[in-house]
Amino acid sequence: MFKSGWIPKSVGMTLLSCDMDVRTGGAYRLVFPHPASDQPVAFFDTYREVTPNERLEWTNEEGDQGAVTTVTFKENAGKTLLTLHELYPTRAALDEAISGSAEALPEQFAQLDESLAGGA
Repeated sequence: MFKSGWIPKSVGMTLLSCDMDVRTGGAYRLVFPHPASDQPVAFFDTYREVTPNERLEWTNEEGDQGAVTTVTFKENAGKTLLTLHELYPTRAALDEAISGSAEALPEQFAQLDESLAGGA
């Protein structure tokens, strides 16, 4: 589900590879084509906390400017409420994210809803 739904369809990109060792201390690596280069771009780092069916927390490889992402899952009236938080080390890092990939989050979550409803 992650591979088919995480990239916003409006971007027109595909995920070239997806390696995820989803456990505390495990790592992930996502490789995408780069629109302005022959060389793909990779995003990677480590899961800091994995509590099945409750919480995921991971770091992002941007060094000191990278966010820590936390996703929680809670049952709510027979459905799952997913909450995503990202903590940035500086205002500049937050501003860069807001002007970049964060704009895609509404579309990504809509695609996840569609996929979970059986429409994808």
